Amino acid sequence: MTLDFTNTNLVWTSILAETLYRLGLTTAIVCPGSRSAPLAIAFAKHPHIEAIPVLDERSASFFALGLARQSHRPVVLICTSGTAGANFYPAVIEATESGVPLIILTADRPPELRDCNAGQAIDQHKLYGTFPNWQTELAIPSLEQPMFTYLRQTIIHAWEKALYPVPGVVHLNLPFREPLAPIPQVHAQSLVETFNAEAFFASIVPFQKAEGRGQGTENRGQGADVSFSTHLIPYTPHPVPYSPNGIIIAGTAQPEDPEAYCRAIAHLSQALGYPVLAEGLSPLRNYADLNPNLVSTYDQILRNPVLADKLAPETVIRVGGMPTSKQLRVWLEATQPRQWIIDPDGRNLDPLHGNTTHLRLSIAAFIQTLAQEAAIETPYLRLWRTIETQVRQNVDQTMRETETLFEGKAAWLLSQVLSTGTSLFINSSMPVRDVEWFWAPGNSRVQPFFNRGANGIDGTLSTTLGIAHRQQSSVMLTGDLALLHDTNGFLLRKHFVGHLTIVLINNNGGGIFEMLPIAQDNPSFESFFATPQAIDFAKLCATYGVEHEGITTWQQLEQRLNPLPTTSVRVLELKTDRKADAQWRQKYLGTFAANISI
Repeated sequence: MTLDFTNTNLVWTSILAETLYRLGLTTAIVCPGSRSAPLAIAFAKHPHIEAIPVLDERSASFFALGLARQSHRPVVLICTSGTAGANFYPAVIEATESGVPLIILTADRPPELRDCNAGQAIDQHKLYGTFPNWQTELAIPSLEQPMFTYLRQTIIHAWEKALYPVPGVVHLNLPFREPLAPIPQVHAQSLVETFNAEAFFASIVPFQKAEGRGQGTENRGQGADVSFSTHLIPYTPHPVPYSPNGIIIAGTAQPEDPEAYCRAIAHLSQALGYPVLAEGLSPLRNYADLNPNLVSTYDQILRNPVLADKLAPETVIRVGGMPTSKQLRVWLEATQPRQWIIDPDGRNLDPLHGNTTHLRLSIAAFIQTLAQEAAIETPYLRLWRTIETQVRQNVDQTMRETETLFEGKAAWLLSQVLSTGTSLFINSSMPVRDVEWFWAPGNSRVQPFFNRGANGIDGTLSTTLGIAHRQQSSVMLTGDLALLHDTNGFLLRKHFVGHLTIVLINNNGGGIFEMLPIAQDNPSFESFFATPQAIDFAKLCATYGVEHEGITTWQQLEQRLNPLPTTSVRVLELKTDRKADAQWRQKYLGTFAANISI
């Protein structure tokens, strides 16, 4: 245990840091600044907390987001007063929308230096609006024993609020008076003889989610936990009526235990005899051996109006967030099936406003209400499986035969060659759609990660580095604009432990806009939507000391992806033709299921 009795501020902040450590904190991200010096010193000196300094607050916040997303435990994020904390806002929104626990500590001026033209002082109360799970301002540091217990208990409460009932953001604003530097104060130093630290911290117990609370989303709206006990659930939902024409939709999910999650959905599929339409951002496609009823080509299948009509479901059970596929959404709107969403989150997870009932419980609780015997295979299930086999063969054959650097093949190739258990961050815009369309099922146990809470492209490099830090060698699939939006993330390289390969699809602009009506004969399209940047990424990488390699063949990319290095950051750049790739998708996506006979 390390308590610092140098002065009042450091006694206060070292108690804060030790309390968080005993609750389970392992990592703190520290941005530079004067007012936050007592916090920076306390976390930097703690022997069991990894304190990582990061220059850019926005990059720091997304790095913290990535760390917390990977570990499923809170990460502390520290900054000075003024506009520094405002740079955390995009990450706060993403963390809230995707259920990632963060504890933000913003240093502040004391009350007497506010609203009086003092420098670097803004109103930091409720800085993040309604997004945090909880927010408050702590008292001015004091050496009174009752204030120490107040601090300890407030931090314990903050930790719990970051995790329960749904993981998210907690914001604590901390005012400090001078001295901010570690200047000795006799009255603080005298406490070293009387402060009984062991007794003071003895009552701290790491927070455990209670059994049966009905809560269990590690990532809000992105996949229910399957490991919690199902006793004492808040209520027993109405049973889902059986239908021979039923489907399970497994949407976006980043579960803490991917294999348990996939086994639970496979059990649900077997018990009901339903096919599982598995989103590319779900781990299910990478545990294909667990589920013979997996459907990965539903987007292509539903582009055939005859098949879409023939496969119209009566019942839909959805687990996780709404999948990326627009074809699927249009189909559900058109067919209006009875839909049941299994997720303990309290939010409305039905953007289509259909005939929907939310069952506020975990997938583990739900499957215990089902019969233990496997259902008989229905003609409807056989039809889905037969069509999936044919369309999957068509997609895979086309991908194998494609020699040009079509950007969609990058997603398909990653599904074929990444080593077991690789973490893969998939950026928003075109990469997530290419994964949805082309990612082939297999048994790679690849773990997909993504920022789809708010679906933005900000902070994605920093997020990925947080996910990859001290983990197995990892990969990022990104477009050029998303990478350029967060190039300061490369400054993290100095403190990053592990390896990250960035597969960069450089089509000199926003490829997703080529898929929209605005791209057709609009004179403003290139400048205001595609926004080409014409950056030389080799030179950009050299600036940050990052390895860069231009990829010219698929064979070269495959060789670079397996095995992966174990240290450093590198960029593998594929230069593609944005307009040609958009034309490819428009031409071929509708053909994979066009000639399927049923």
